[in-house]
Amino acid sequence: MGSEGWDENAELKLRFLAKCVVAGLALGLSIWGIHAARVSETLEMWVRRKKKKPIRVYMDGCFDMMHYGHCNALRQARALGDQLVVGVVSDDEITANKGPPVTPLHERMIMVQAVKWVDEVIPDAPYAITEDFMKKLFDEYKIDYIIHGDDPCLLPDGSDAYALAKKAGRYKQIKRTEGVSSTDIVGRMLLCVRERSLIDNHNHSCLQRQFSAGRSQKIDDGSSAGGTRISNFLPTSRRIVQFSNGKGPSPDSRIVYIDGAFDLFHAGHVEILRLARELGDFLLVGIHNDQTVSAKKGAHRPIMNLHERSLSVLACRYVDEVIIGAPWEVSKDMIITFNISLVVHGTVAESNDFQQEKDNPYAVPISMGIFTVMESPLDITTSTIIRRIVANHEAFQKRNEKKSESERKYYEAKTFVSGD
Repeated sequence: MGSEGWDENAELKLRFLAKCVVAGLALGLSIWGIHAARVSETLEMWVRRKKKKPIRVYMDGCFDMMHYGHCNALRQARALGDQLVVGVVSDDEITANKGPPVTPLHERMIMVQAVKWVDEVIPDAPYAITEDFMKKLFDEYKIDYIIHGDDPCLLPDGSDAYALAKKAGRYKQIKRTEGVSSTDIVGRMLLCVRERSLIDNHNHSCLQRQFSAGRSQKIDDGSSAGGTRISNFLPTSRRIVQFSNGKGPSPDSRIVYIDGAFDLFHAGHVEILRLARELGDFLLVGIHNDQTVSAKKGAHRPIMNLHERSLSVLACRYVDEVIIGAPWEVSKDMIITFNISLVVHGTVAESNDFQQEKDNPYAVPISMGIFTVMESPLDITTSTIIRRIVANHEAFQKRNEKKSESERKYYEAKTFVSGD
């Protein structure tokens, strides 16, 4: 009888303990704000993965003047599924909705295809998600969800470009990468060319580049758009880790090294990196710091700062690792430290007179017989991009004024959005 009483007590204790566990879990879920809809969504994704059916997500964009903000959006979108399909808007659609693009479709396609989180690309995508195109995404491309950032995307008539996707319940939102936009970058270039008196006949005082850490000086460029030569991007170690591959070369890897400013990371950069990667097993890219670039290219350079340029290069699928703030000269110690097998340089560059320099930055690898010059596939440099802005500065100035106003409203009304 004593043992029976003990069993009853044990059962009561177990039941009480079970209730406590359930209550604790419920309280925990409540505290962490995990709603039933989100739990259901997570379970759905888990079940689909168990059934081996990949979750396909779609994200579109102009990807004009592609930068690390675009890449981070694609990274976040890819994390919401197993396969990322990207639609690249046509030149005509961009012109009709935003104004002329800086980079044509074929260059934007090269850029998007090179992003390591992208699985498939659709050219000439529409600017707005129409009923027909959405049906095509669901039926032909087997898309499960359509992704966009938390910033509004409005059509010229003021309507939401993603209204249909939201109505269909197939829309997901990611967090916008703050501190950069194509509008911001074009604004920086417009200020740079004003500094050089390329497009302004008035007596503007020379604007000095600010290198002071932590300060952002607003510069009056004579328009309502305004601008600043200082980036508003706040780099973190976590962001660098998110963009990194997280693995190094094996001891017997053939390591190829290429360096440069990689300012306004463009299709010409991507193509030379692609060819460089084909020459070995591991591609190491050296990115010169801001002071080095300014000393070699002029006080108006670089347009993008060191961290911005580093993230853009890291997002490229052909790149395995970067040296942030690489030295101008490739020394023997550097070659030994990184076990470099080959140092390469492209035929198309801002300056190719390094062999005539008193102190040739590639003198050591040349003397070791591990230096080669590769034929660049595209005749594009950072100056090419700036010249495009200069040639159409009035159109881009108007476009920027309009876009700057919408961005101002976004920042005024923004709220915290989880995720990154």
